[in-house]
Amino acid sequence: QVQLQESGGGSVQAGGSLRLSCIASEPTFNIYVLGWFRQAPGKGREHVASVSRRGVMRYLADSVRGRFTISRDNAKNTVSLEMNNLKPEDTAVYYCAASTGEAYHTTAQNWSFWGQGTQVTVSS
Repeated sequence: QVQLQESGGGSVQAGGSLRLSCIASEPTFNIYVLGWFRQAPGKGREHVASVSRRGVMRYLADSVRGRFTISRDNAKNTVSLEMNNLKPEDTAVYYCAASTGEAYHTTAQNWSFWGQGTQVTVSS
């Protein structure tokens, strides 16, 4: 099964930018749809962005649309999340996820494989 490892979290001030990356161990990387979810303290895990197997279809949560961009590189087994104009409400642990289902499945229960998570903290 695929193993996922995130990197790139950190602390920034509101309005700043961060780029999260996730690398997968699975050589047949392109059989998976990929996504990013986040979980703030006391809240459930919510969908942020997801991308189809060839990177053509992208799905973004309304709260991040226009600020975040998801992309994948199947040659490098990576998926990235570019986050701009960050807000304090973006503060959460961000998780990379993979699924053999569909990228438009935005419920965490539909995603089978998860990274360990990386903390993103945005201060006002």
